[in-house]
Amino acid sequence: MNDIAIKVENLSKVYKLYDHPQDRLKEALNPFGKKYHHDYYALDDISFEVKRGEAVGIIGRNGAGKSTLLKIITDVLTVSRGSVIVNGRIASLLELGAGFNPDMTGLENIFFGGTLMGFSRQEMQNKLDIVLNFADIGDFIYQPVKTYSSGMHVRLAFALNTVLEPDILIVDEALAVGDAIFVQKCIRYIRDFMEHGTLLFVSHDIASIKNLCTKTLWINEGKIESAGETAQVCENYLEFTYNANTNINKKILSDKVDLIKNSNEHLLDKNLIINNLLLATGFKTGKAEIISIEFFNSDNQPISLFEGGEIVKLIITAKADDNLENPILGFIIKDHLGQELFGENSIVTTQDVINNVKPNQKFSVEFIFQMPILQNGEYTMMVSLAEGDNYNHIQHHYLHDACILNVQSSKVRFGIMSILFHSVKIKILDEKNV
Repeated sequence: MNDIAIKVENLSKVYKLYDHPQDRLKEALNPFGKKYHHDYYALDDISFEVKRGEAVGIIGRNGAGKSTLLKIITDVLTVSRGSVIVNGRIASLLELGAGFNPDMTGLENIFFGGTLMGFSRQEMQNKLDIVLNFADIGDFIYQPVKTYSSGMHVRLAFALNTVLEPDILIVDEALAVGDAIFVQKCIRYIRDFMEHGTLLFVSHDIASIKNLCTKTLWINEGKIESAGETAQVCENYLEFTYNANTNINKKILSDKVDLIKNSNEHLLDKNLIINNLLLATGFKTGKAEIISIEFFNSDNQPISLFEGGEIVKLIITAKADDNLENPILGFIIKDHLGQELFGENSIVTTQDVINNVKPNQKFSVEFIFQMPILQNGEYTMMVSLAEGDNYNHIQHHYLHDACILNVQSSKVRFGIMSILFHSVKIKILDEKNV
């Protein structure tokens, strides 16, 4: 147990739901113990372990039980069945402004929160500058918290938790309302914390989960639907949510025989990059499908190896199996952490409009762009085929990792990617030039 930060065993949280308010009283007074309620399982027999130093993401749709789980881990809620063992001091950012007295000023809440954390007033006085600098809300620190915006609530709450020096940090969608600069400040703090602490990170932002967490739990209707390596769990979750949101009759692309039969002519004389279509996971509705992906250099020769900075042509070809109105083809390039680096779709990048594609007709989109200068390594490309417009559309074919792009001879020195510089000059300015 020395290497275990959190251990959850057979955990359930059950609420009694009554159809009518008077049913609660009827049940309490019934001499025969008749039940007027039905049980609702917010969590149903959940078990998992988090080791010290791990960064674990928790994903799931609204109402899945994520926040309930975190509240139990932090002793805000009691369990119905099962057990939770926590080894270490916890700092948590759960509900917005939880623990703040709305009638007290921000400054008063800092000292009040410090007292709840076990710090003396003098200790909090010594830490005050750290909190104020991190929160950066200016003179609002002297105003009642009830006058704060949601972003200011988060700033103060996060800043207060930075001085707790916890062993375990729990963050539940706390960064969703922060501005970009403050979010980056929080991310830097979280990354520094991860060097010595344990992180539980809940977010609907899959890119953040992939960026920060090595393992992920997917909770669905109170149960653990999937647990394991972040990339695979998030991929499963995205497939599930796309299907649920568009009421898709899912067809997983494991049936390679049908794919080859339907697009055999498109698999001839293609370079190796195209064959990943046979192995890519995803879903399709059966109304249309992507049948080929091709990259060409400026000489119109097929390529699968990129240096960065060169002009490339990407052609995505699809075929309609039914009448298709206003088709959209798009792509996103991701790094090995699943971070979305860049991408585009045919609605934004072309003025051409195809209003209708008939059954068995093929169509394609050609993207010509300058490849960014990326770090050496392998990158994956997601491709998708939808119908509609940029805001209201139905996904008909969605493929994870449809292509593997290899980048070599990169000139990236700082960051994830670099840009081309036309010139860089250094010179001495004399007094006349200043």
